[in-house]
Amino acid sequence: MQTILKKALGKFFGRVESAGSVEDAEELRCKEHFDLIVLDINLPGRSGIEWEEAFNDSDKRADVIFMTGYADLEMTISALKLGASDFILKPFNLEQMIQAVLRCMDKRLEQRMQYALKRDVSRHITTEIIGSSDKTKQLKQLITQFAPSRASVLIEGDSGTGKELVARGVHEASKRSGPFVPINCGAIAPELLESELFGHTSGAFTGAKKNREGLFRVASGGTLFLDEIGEMPLAMQAALLRVLEQRTIRPVGSEKEISVDVRVVAATNRNLQEEVTQGNFRRDLFYRLNVLKIDVSPLKERTSDLLELVPYFTRMLSAELAMPEPNWAHEDILAMNEYDWPGNIRELKNLIERCILLGKPPAHYWREINGESTPTHVSVTVSHGAELPNMTNQDSVEGYPNDWTLKEVEKAHIEQLVSHHDGNKSAAARELGVARKTLERKYKEWQLEGSEYAD
Repeated sequence: MQTILKKALGKFFGRVESAGSVEDAEELRCKEHFDLIVLDINLPGRSGIEWEEAFNDSDKRADVIFMTGYADLEMTISALKLGASDFILKPFNLEQMIQAVLRCMDKRLEQRMQYALKRDVSRHITTEIIGSSDKTKQLKQLITQFAPSRASVLIEGDSGTGKELVARGVHEASKRSGPFVPINCGAIAPELLESELFGHTSGAFTGAKKNREGLFRVASGGTLFLDEIGEMPLAMQAALLRVLEQRTIRPVGSEKEISVDVRVVAATNRNLQEEVTQGNFRRDLFYRLNVLKIDVSPLKERTSDLLELVPYFTRMLSAELAMPEPNWAHEDILAMNEYDWPGNIRELKNLIERCILLGKPPAHYWREINGESTPTHVSVTVSHGAELPNMTNQDSVEGYPNDWTLKEVEKAHIEQLVSHHDGNKSAAARELGVARKTLERKYKEWQLEGSEYAD
């Protein structure tokens, strides 16, 4: 039987080992990891049910299929308590065993895929809203206030402000047992959107070879997030309104209605009130969706959040890119406050990712992308306190004046770089290849020298 099973299962799996006793099997198990054990109960020495190591080792736990020709109720109960995946009675045909093994292995692979998917999603998705500005605090308060209700929520805000993050926050805070299921209404062809949302039956249209559950059923007990709801065709808007009112769906091609328990959260970067006035959006659907409304402010109205957003994205992206986390100065964040951020949080995240990859501090990179360059002339005050005349473009090409001392050149160059970095001494020190403490010491020396000269 060992030989037959090993040969048959070897056609489906890359590694199949066999043993004639629990002792031999345990030796193999300690050396290698096995996903499945096909185990006879009656074996020389210890019986299969007495193989405690195989059932108690959480690090190398494998699925177990028991087989025996002497089964009784008590033995069957003992096997099930140990966590047996299947129980096969002898005599059995080979196909029966192969199907039992394939079922176990398919289940194991599915579990791994689900675990990998969950880990992958968790790397890219977070429900934490970063920021301590007044508008961000109000946003968090609304999420907490609206979460317990089953009522629909409408989220309005510019593109890139994090509307899906807000929707996930509402779902997480609601403690609903079902999943969070997002769909972009503008990214799916109008003729396919109905099938995507409500599902279809086999043969409902060309290409529908089997039944398919729609996203409303997938999101059962949870939240369905309809992103870019303003892009939904008018015909689908009528169908969505009916679902929201009756809490039932009808798959395409079916005459049977199915009850659903789904909370709908919609988002748009348009002004839906204006879309209603222009006739592009149904008024009745707007009122049905607009039971609870959340406005997400653009980043330019809450720039104080940059103090937390920049370090947060820096840590997150450095880990994702497997690169050392840069030690950016506080001034790098302050340098971004005057920008309007038309791309909002999405633009900020992309900027930080580029800075990490290029190895440039945000303040320095900021000047480059805005077309700012180092001035071609310099006006500095040297140690004796006199203002030197501006250097012409020709002078700047040749360098500093020949009558300057080395000390004056050093001070002029340092002050020019600090000015170039908007007073950011840390950034200037990095470009000079020295520690910030070195610059601080230089400035103190110049200050003392200036005092002595004044005396």
